[in-house]
Amino acid sequence: MKKLLSLPPNLVDCFHDITGLNREEWFCCCDPVDRKLGSGGGSAHLLKAAFEATNNGLSFNDWLSNERRLMLHAGGQSRRLPAYAPSGKVLTPIPVFRWERGQRLSQNLLSLQIPLYERIMQAAPPSIHTMIVSGDVYIRSSESIGPIPDVDVICYGLWLGPEIAKDHGVFVSSRKTPSSLKCMLQKPSVHTLSELLNEHLYLTDIGVWLFSDRAIQVLMQRSQRNGGIINYDMYGEFGCALGTDPTILDAEINDLRVAVLPLPGGEFYHFGTSHELISSTLAIQNLVNDQRAIMHHSRKPHPAMFVQNAEIQIPITESNRNLWIENSYVSHGWHLQHDHIITGVPQNDWSIVLQAGQCIDIVPIGEGSVALRPYGYEDLFRGDLHSPDTIFIGMPFCKWATERQIDINRIAGATDLQTACIFPVVERLADAELILHWMLCEPKLAAGRELWMKAPKISADDIATRANLRRLTNQRQHFRISNWTTLAKNYRHSVFYQIDLDDAAHEFAANDIPLPTPLSDDEQLLTRIHDAMFRSEVQRLRGEDGWEHEQKAFALLRQGLIEMASGRSQSPRMSVYGDQIVWGRSPVRIDIAGGWTDTPPYCLMEGGNVINVAIELNGQPPLQTYIRPCTEPHIVLRSIDLGASETIKTYQELAVYNRVGSPFSIPKAALALAGFLPDYTAERFSSLKKQLRAFGCGIEITLLSAIPAGSGLGTSSLLASTVLGALSDFCGLAWDKNEIGLRTLILEQLLTTGGGWQDQFGGLLPGIKLLQTDRGFEQHPVVRWLPSELYTQAEYRACHLLFYTGITRTAKNILAEIVRRMFLNQHTELEQLRAMKAHTIEMYEAIQRQNFTKMGRLIRKTWMQNQALDSGTNPESIHRLTDLIDDLCLGYKLPGAGGGGYLYMVAKDPDAAARIKQILTAHPLYPNARFVDMTLSRQGLQVSRS
Repeated sequence: MKKLLSLPPNLVDCFHDITGLNREEWFCCCDPVDRKLGSGGGSAHLLKAAFEATNNGLSFNDWLSNERRLMLHAGGQSRRLPAYAPSGKVLTPIPVFRWERGQRLSQNLLSLQIPLYERIMQAAPPSIHTMIVSGDVYIRSSESIGPIPDVDVICYGLWLGPEIAKDHGVFVSSRKTPSSLKCMLQKPSVHTLSELLNEHLYLTDIGVWLFSDRAIQVLMQRSQRNGGIINYDMYGEFGCALGTDPTILDAEINDLRVAVLPLPGGEFYHFGTSHELISSTLAIQNLVNDQRAIMHHSRKPHPAMFVQNAEIQIPITESNRNLWIENSYVSHGWHLQHDHIITGVPQNDWSIVLQAGQCIDIVPIGEGSVALRPYGYEDLFRGDLHSPDTIFIGMPFCKWATERQIDINRIAGATDLQTACIFPVVERLADAELILHWMLCEPKLAAGRELWMKAPKISADDIATRANLRRLTNQRQHFRISNWTTLAKNYRHSVFYQIDLDDAAHEFAANDIPLPTPLSDDEQLLTRIHDAMFRSEVQRLRGEDGWEHEQKAFALLRQGLIEMASGRSQSPRMSVYGDQIVWGRSPVRIDIAGGWTDTPPYCLMEGGNVINVAIELNGQPPLQTYIRPCTEPHIVLRSIDLGASETIKTYQELAVYNRVGSPFSIPKAALALAGFLPDYTAERFSSLKKQLRAFGCGIEITLLSAIPAGSGLGTSSLLASTVLGALSDFCGLAWDKNEIGLRTLILEQLLTTGGGWQDQFGGLLPGIKLLQTDRGFEQHPVVRWLPSELYTQAEYRACHLLFYTGITRTAKNILAEIVRRMFLNQHTELEQLRAMKAHTIEMYEAIQRQNFTKMGRLIRKTWMQNQALDSGTNPESIHRLTDLIDDLCLGYKLPGAGGGGYLYMVAKDPDAAARIKQILTAHPLYPNARFVDMTLSRQGLQVSRS
């Protein structure tokens, strides 16, 4: 999705340099400096500029429909938020949320806004290509985006009370048709809103509008006259002409189809004023108070204190509430009270005393000068300079000027406080200290007044125009570099190990920051895991060998999961007759939503959601295990499909279960967990032979896997759970399916293959089901079974197709890379995994409603999500295969990690299914490619005796 930004003029030329964002994806321009265009005219101007720069020979209409775009308006003066007026409110740095994982230390309002807008556009109908939003708000949605109607204009709103709605636009609709706009009102009174509620509903506008191409063309027409862009208000004029009973009559706008939607789980945080900078940040930080979800123990003396990209040489106490210090150096000589915003202050040795409500912003000008901008916490930067209502630094401006013997009439060209040339530009920091003393609290300081009089002075508008944003950004980066070491050292009380450690590693490597002191072995296990992978990544980026630390991270994860079995020692005893055989058989599984969210460490940090289907192939469970007694005190392992066998007589031979390439790693590890190794048995024996004699017999285990290797159907996990289930019955261990599933997770850690829990539970349990776990090392999936009709009814059964591609999978490499990013809290991957969890609930609801078409389309979305995690899940050979049948399928995917194996397809109807079979049978890419009959398993794992 292309991003089009309307920015302050001074930011446009350096935006890509100071943000590092891609020029191809992010287009920037500003409104003309000589006139105001309004929200509608500004949108038209931005669209026109983007078209002229990027049309590649297309007409405007063709360009409009060629791709989707987000238009974000962030070019205002920021009168009420002076701290970020020079760089624009959209680049306001926002502290890492104390309850969030995977955020970046360098995050700003823009980076927080974009993910929600992308989610909305992904859910929008194909006719929608344009979204227009405001740049000074942060909007969250804690729920999945619901269906979006195919209309010309979609307006999102929130259910907010009249005390807030009266200061914004509101969308009015009838109670009978709440999603159909009746009219839009601008800043209605509380009385009007109260009267509306008798027969109507209203949603408060949050500045998120979606447009069809037709609606954009109408907006463009209204915003132009005689070939030029005019001042036109998208909200007060265009918006008020929308709906069934608009307040402005305009036939062409009135004719547009409009829908108003409440944003599901929506939250709205405004960053338009100095007060809101702190209050909104505090509200976000306090969204979560569950101590289990807060990953560090803050020592802030008061919650309304935010310090970032800064060095503070003084103690901060509880009395310093409502404090924001960013991109600043506060030396030993400073004295603070409360209600302060301090930004842009370079390194200094000043003695500055700030009274309550006083703020300081210092902005680089040119190559060596700075502009000094003291102001008040509540200053609005508007109003007649002579009026007692025009407040500056907490007092009427006229009084401030009088105390300092300033003739207001001689402030050239000033129409209000925003245009008054009162802010000095200095080169010497020593001069800056004296001038600040004089401007803030010592009007009789003659030296300060003299320096102020001599210095060039500029207005707030001039500061925004002349600020050297590269210098400002470089200073911020310098302070951030110095903060990294402190954050890492103070990790128990900082956000260090919850942030995006991939981003942190790049910062450490690029700036040659020393690695933090190694953690002790008694630190929390997940923290040690994050630390090990972080060190590995820093070393890798520095061109060093980080393999040892990477392996340590995986080893620690295995340790944590294996320790779950340490308190579950077993006492196996022969529980069958000498001539009996225990027979275990299991289906395989197809994951249709949420795969990867079950994989440690992600599921340990945030829990997982998966929907999968247990299936039988060619009319039978494809994984089978036979266990029988034998008279010799040894263990015999056989594999029918591999044609291999092995006899085990010692503990040492049994303990070699993680040897690469061994055909019997799974049964050896299963036997260990069943109590046939000393680490896992309640009763100790000097040898395996003595244990087997005490057990009552030797053991013969025969395996059969009627599936090609690398199937993607969870084969290895389900074979392990089948062996464990049979052993439980044979040895009288009485494990239920939940215990078998958890021991399978441990078994895979013993084998060092990793993986999650959904494979085994997918086949252990029958049918189609939603599996969910909470955070923590004890992963106990909660099961919610779903109706099976979409797989079993005649009109649907033939539409489910399973095709063996004949392509060898490379899933191990895919798994390792995705898990490595989990260890690093990589923010893009965490966002994708969370989207997959939410998508699972959407799939759950579609199946509950027995909506076959939606289910199939959601499976297509699952496949797209898998590819977003790693493009290796869909190699070119698979892509060529799916191209042959794409238009005949609602959805398809490679089960599991992807890369090869089986292809699962949901055909649009039985005729499409027959056509798919014809095409793929006639054009196999590999000689052994073939269709396999699949049916829903109604039993899951079965264990019986002869």
